[in-house]
Amino acid sequence: MAGKFVQTLKGKIHHTPPVWFMRQAGRYLPEYLETRAKAGNFLDLCYNPELASEVTLQPIRRFGFDAAILFSDILVVPHALGQKLEFAQNHGPLLGDLPNLEQLDLSKFHVNLSRVYETVSTIRNQLDKEGFSQTDLIGFSGAPWTLACYMVDGRGTKDFNETRVMALSQPEKFSKLIELLTNCVTEYLARQIEQGANVIQIFDSWAGVLPPDQFRKWVIDPTRKIVATLQQKYPDIPVVGFPKGAAFLYEEYARKTGVTALGLDTQVPPEYGAKCLQKICVVQGNLDPMTLRAGGEELDRQVKKILNTFKDSPYIFNLGHGIDKDTPPAHVERVLEIIRDTE
Repeated sequence: MAGKFVQTLKGKIHHTPPVWFMRQAGRYLPEYLETRAKAGNFLDLCYNPELASEVTLQPIRRFGFDAAILFSDILVVPHALGQKLEFAQNHGPLLGDLPNLEQLDLSKFHVNLSRVYETVSTIRNQLDKEGFSQTDLIGFSGAPWTLACYMVDGRGTKDFNETRVMALSQPEKFSKLIELLTNCVTEYLARQIEQGANVIQIFDSWAGVLPPDQFRKWVIDPTRKIVATLQQKYPDIPVVGFPKGAAFLYEEYARKTGVTALGLDTQVPPEYGAKCLQKICVVQGNLDPMTLRAGGEELDRQVKKILNTFKDSPYIFNLGHGIDKDTPPAHVERVLEIIRDTE
């Protein structure tokens, strides 16, 4: 049975909207830090079904969020394709050279991701076992453009210039990479659905570095293909798109990709979101993570403003990006008090 989150994605308006936070399982929680220490390193945690499911459930137990999201990382996809990946201390992800696309052994892709699929199944079973059967489970992937950015540049950068140059100077090769990723992401998400995810979110974290024509080609078109395939095969599974930094291209993204809901980043004015985007589809967002971290009167004011702005149509409360590691858990509790009318 669908929980409050999925009900909202299917058009129901609740007096108190469903709430979950991007990166809700993370370093701001002491219990997460304890579990991560047991895993050894970040990638080992992602590939350990027992520990990954444990950290997924930690914020559900503590806060009662309306949705759990698979604990993993978007870069397990290029890793599964055979690209070297490590998370260096204080330096973020480091990837090896882009694999030769003509020599990839795609037969190993799902084998390499089998532990992630096992984690999805474990989370769903554990949610039900612990009395959270109404908590929806989000599966996710990075979008093809964002995955390509890391695969070509080899690390996180400010503007992913090497990827952008390759897309312009070697369009045939780059098109093959995007096509490969589109197919792999679609299959990856389908497997997550088969294992128990009943919502999908597609993270296009670096959509905002592209000008409009390239945004349409490398962000909108691949996402539309993924959404169309998933909706044809799993018509009851909602898909949330999060094209961070899309700015005035948010509306076109919402209309052309066919996503069920649109995740809004911190820079989207709530008034614009309600007037222009909420009329197209359900919206999700978009409290500033730094406002959450700071707390106090400004946090209260912003939460109430967002709730009031989006109250007349189906809406999901979330952040405009992932929760910051230095956020006091008490600030999360305060947000939930306001949302749930328990203050």
